[in-house]
Amino acid sequence: MREDMVKKYFIKTFGCQMNVYDSSRMANMLEEMGLKKAAVLKDADVVVFNTCHIREKAAEKVFSDLGRAYLVKLERAAEGRDTIIGVTGCVVQAEDKEILKRAPYVDFALGPLRYFRLREVVESVFRERERGKGTGQECSDAGQRHLNAGPACSGKSREGQQNAAYVRLNDAQEQIETGKIEKERKRTGLLDTEFSAVSKFDLLPENKSEGGCSYLAIQEGCNNFCTYCVVPYTRGVEVSRPVEDVLREARRLAATGSVELNLLGQNVNSYHGEDASGRERNLAYLLNRVAEIDGIKRIRYTTSYPADVDDDLIRCHKELDKLMPYLHLPIQSGSDAVLKKMNRRHTRDEYLRVVEKLKEANPAIGMSSDFIVGFPGETEEDFQQTLDVVNRVQYIQAFSFKYSRRPGTPAAVMDGQVDEKVKKERLQVLQDLLFSYQTKFNKNSIGKVMPVLFESKGRHKGQLVGRTPYMQNLHAEADGSLLNKIVEVRVTDASTNSLSGEVL
Repeated sequence: MREDMVKKYFIKTFGCQMNVYDSSRMANMLEEMGLKKAAVLKDADVVVFNTCHIREKAAEKVFSDLGRAYLVKLERAAEGRDTIIGVTGCVVQAEDKEILKRAPYVDFALGPLRYFRLREVVESVFRERERGKGTGQECSDAGQRHLNAGPACSGKSREGQQNAAYVRLNDAQEQIETGKIEKERKRTGLLDTEFSAVSKFDLLPENKSEGGCSYLAIQEGCNNFCTYCVVPYTRGVEVSRPVEDVLREARRLAATGSVELNLLGQNVNSYHGEDASGRERNLAYLLNRVAEIDGIKRIRYTTSYPADVDDDLIRCHKELDKLMPYLHLPIQSGSDAVLKKMNRRHTRDEYLRVVEKLKEANPAIGMSSDFIVGFPGETEEDFQQTLDVVNRVQYIQAFSFKYSRRPGTPAAVMDGQVDEKVKKERLQVLQDLLFSYQTKFNKNSIGKVMPVLFESKGRHKGQLVGRTPYMQNLHAEADGSLLNKIVEVRVTDASTNSLSGEVL
């Protein structure tokens, strides 16, 4: 088949590592259908936006990108090329009606627990498009199963094609007021936000490695119900994969070239999957089993919840050489008053004690965290307590954000909403402090020899980019044959966000 006749897909991923994992699985499904990966959106026959709903800015970015994708859809239609646009992930789960209202040209929408249906849905849309070609029905029937600004709606001219598409978009807007689109999409399965009785992991095809590092989801959902967070409402309650399922996927990834595995979960250290005998096992047990797999040289896990870090897990950081000396352990705030309002199941001192025990187990461990500033009711004293925690722990990396109201969460309607200007000022102070420790740690790396996993080509010819055990980005002049391999590198220079080095 000629290259220009092969259908292509484009997936844009927003948000967390779990979404990166989900996107890789969707790519597997589309490739099993015979689609090839497109380098840019305009070359794709199937476009998927895998979305995040943690912060308002991320959700709004999705709608902005959808608007641009629709313009591309119109341009391709004028050239006689069809385009399917789909949305998956947490924005679908939380705002399915809003998607249909603001972007009625979206052909399908699947919640984060339903994307295992991607192949079925895409094939359904393709079949419907083929049936509609040449009949005219696809353009005239405003109650159709899905909206299409594609070749079937076109006359011979570009103007005629685009006019037909805009007419269909206006017709669609009228339907939204009566809920016809929502009902029809749900009836045909093109809008699916159900929480599955069966784990999505039981219904996905085999995962395939795409490089030296792979994500492997072992747990999904969260039972903590932090008052600012949408995850329990978009991902559901905690579900852990059976031990043997995880190990089978880990072995497949190792066999296809992965040397590093990052075990994923919204609350990964609450993992409680069953082994072959039906006995529940914790994350520490699973880490030890994964470490036994030949070919796997590095192991990470994220994201952890402080109250669920037990002694077994801490012991792994002492005894497992393959477990990297880096842990992302979000605290969110250094104030007990704020932590209580957040419904976090730990105090400031309990968190610091966990960090202390981790450093006792492995003095070389580097800590990372998440912070939210300007949470409702946060005082200047509360904020100073957060800065104090940063000074005590001296994080080597961290992610910090202004509090963002998420509809449907308890914090969104709390009294004491902090002024936006105050939030902005506090965020700047916090980030300046965090960056100072990150820069110090990176500068202290100069002269050290570190094992670096090269994962991609750099901006400049002959350059590769990889990561150290501490998740530091490092670029170095290196032969392309070292891609996806772990190589000894001497660090020669450092900045706040990256390192430079020379391959030994």
